[in-house]
Amino acid sequence: MIPSREQKLWMYEKMVISRRFEEAIAAIYFEGKKPVFNMANGPIPGEMHLSDGQEPCAVGVCAHLQPYDIVTATHRPHHQAIAKGVDLKRMAAEIFGKATGLSGGRGGHMHLFDSAVNFACSGIIAQGMGPAVGAALSRKMQGKPGVAIAYIGEGAANQGAFHESLNLAAVWKLPVVFIIEDNAWGISVAKAASTAVPENHVRAAAYGMPGHLVRDNDPYAIFAIAGEAIAAARNCGGPSLIEIETMRLAGHFMGDAEGYRPKGEKDGLSARDPIPRLRARLLADGDADEAALDQIETTAQSEVDDAIAYARNSPDPDPADALTSVFV
Repeated sequence: MIPSREQKLWMYEKMVISRRFEEAIAAIYFEGKKPVFNMANGPIPGEMHLSDGQEPCAVGVCAHLQPYDIVTATHRPHHQAIAKGVDLKRMAAEIFGKATGLSGGRGGHMHLFDSAVNFACSGIIAQGMGPAVGAALSRKMQGKPGVAIAYIGEGAANQGAFHESLNLAAVWKLPVVFIIEDNAWGISVAKAASTAVPENHVRAAAYGMPGHLVRDNDPYAIFAIAGEAIAAARNCGGPSLIEIETMRLAGHFMGDAEGYRPKGEKDGLSARDPIPRLRARLLADGDADEAALDQIETTAQSEVDDAIAYARNSPDPDPADALTSVFV
């Protein structure tokens, strides 16, 4: 399965928007948090996990999805949310804790919810897998269209929820695809130090489902494998597991000193940054010229600037609404 020219350009656009959005967030995050760091201070409170480097995992999969399809994501969700079509302005406002945010500023960046495009994420490891299985079950029982995509990191493959979710999805032959984003680091722990098998896609065989491995953070290869898995799910072929070798260009969180990384690792990763690589590929293949790609980047930056301005200028939540939408 080969992406069309339009799909290739869409993937590049969403990858650029994600990167520019996170660059803007990174520039703002430490406002009010220096010289003495306090996570609660500044316009963006709380922890912040950036997904730069992992953009191909989002676009290669979400290029096949419709608004009625479901995506559950991780604590590192911006690239996935953008590729799924989450409203960028309301997403920015949620990250800033503003009343105009997706959840009125209650969730922050690790708990983004947009029912309009069926997107949700959670800060708890492997937490989205069960809800994705449940969503797939509901679609099957009601005879409604839609597949569920559950994104996790490679560390989540060692959680009980991983095995429980794969087992139920296989037993009930549900339309769900599990995506492992393997960036090689579970916070500061290397995969080899925490996981008994070198590649997690082999675990699919234990549950009678196909397992696939995509190397080199390649958006076109991800597109091809994800397309087959999603098509199978739509046609009652049951679940699949896809492991993607990707990269985390930043630390686990904003402020991570990254002392655990081997010397030279980050320089090596930066040299393989997927966005410049995709730009070069589009040019080499004749899918776009410099002017067209420059325009995509200019438009992406404008969209991000508008979203950040919207978030900064939005009102703070009314303290009187603190218990609204909360079980008491």
